[in-house]
Amino acid sequence: MSKIDKQDSFTEAEPISAQKTERETAAEAPEAKVAEKTADVSVEDEAERDAETGGEGAGQTESPSRRRRMRHLLFALLPLALVVGGYFYVTGGAVMDSDNAYVRADTVSVSTDVSGIVESVAVHDNEQVKKGQVLFRLDPLPFQLALEKANGQLGIAKAQLAAQKGAYAQIQTELKQAELDVAFYERDFERKKTLQAQDFASRAQFDESQHNLQDAEQNLASLKTQLAQAAAKLDGHPDYPVEKLSGYKYALAERDEAARQLRHATVRAPFDGVVTNVPKLQVGQSLGAGAAAFSLVATHHVWVESNPKETQLTWVKPGQPVSVTVDTYPGVTWHGTVDSISPASASSFSILPAQNTSGNWVKVVQRIPLRVKIETPDDLPTLRAGMSAEIAVDTGHVRGLPTFLTDWFGGATAHAKSGKASSGKASHG
Repeated sequence: MSKIDKQDSFTEAEPISAQKTERETAAEAPEAKVAEKTADVSVEDEAERDAETGGEGAGQTESPSRRRRMRHLLFALLPLALVVGGYFYVTGGAVMDSDNAYVRADTVSVSTDVSGIVESVAVHDNEQVKKGQVLFRLDPLPFQLALEKANGQLGIAKAQLAAQKGAYAQIQTELKQAELDVAFYERDFERKKTLQAQDFASRAQFDESQHNLQDAEQNLASLKTQLAQAAAKLDGHPDYPVEKLSGYKYALAERDEAARQLRHATVRAPFDGVVTNVPKLQVGQSLGAGAAAFSLVATHHVWVESNPKETQLTWVKPGQPVSVTVDTYPGVTWHGTVDSISPASASSFSILPAQNTSGNWVKVVQRIPLRVKIETPDDLPTLRAGMSAEIAVDTGHVRGLPTFLTDWFGGATAHAKSGKASSGKASHG
């Protein structure tokens, strides 16, 4: 019984291969679950990407046709672009522009033609002044004294000339009396001569009469000389008023010169503008005649000086309209006209001109100065000398067809005309 019970308690043993298969299956089960989960996630991600891209795969299939359509469109637009570009090229080129341009203005070094001590300076640096406004003054005392002296000399000259006119009149009176005396002594001499010839008068009486006549003639000659000298002192026109005589005019000119120097001791602005470098002049400074005190730059009379290349001036002429822009004021345009074109290049006036005959000569494009007259209305900003500018001159001359095309068309036209002419001559013959 015991042996049977022991046998019943044991189960039938499984094969070893089956046991291995079960163990491998049990080990692979978790890996399969992980792979299934990974596959599910990848499928969901692909679905989301498809939803976001809107079906990129379908677009990739359509891209060749889209590129083909774009290529056809570009080929169709190419002739149109060439036509439009050619039109703008042929009709363009009428404007000559240059950025080598600067604002210029009348500039003067303020000075005076008299010398003296600076008494006061009436302006400060960069002040706007008007024409006739006082800029500075010299000490007026020396000039006032000179004016008084000149006035005195004028009075003396007038009195001297009046006295000379009186002396001339006196000599005239004496001359008339001397002429009467000569006439009387001539008659007396003739009478005594006749009486002496008839022995009715003595020789002494005859000699006395002759002597009296000679004295009268000498006195008359002397008075004539004195009268001529008096007339010469009166410019040969003793009948002129004193104010017209040279002596008076000289003294009057001296007086006027003294008055002018007194006026010029006060220096005024010659035109509207802005004064600069005023601190150079100080009160108490000795300023010589003609020495520059400071500078005055005009604000209204301004122009633009440009230096375009010589190749840019082919169709530029005076009077053509010009648009001017200044770097300081972007977006603001001034209008003007071409005022003048220099007759020579800027290098022609240099101290050392180009030596074009030397062996190492290099051709350099020259620049010709051009002056532009511009309008400066009050509503536009103030232009200052030295500002950088750009000009655009409307020459009205378009670029036209290229030279090789005009030459080709011109040659073809001439050839056609010559052919027609030769055929006409043949038919006529």
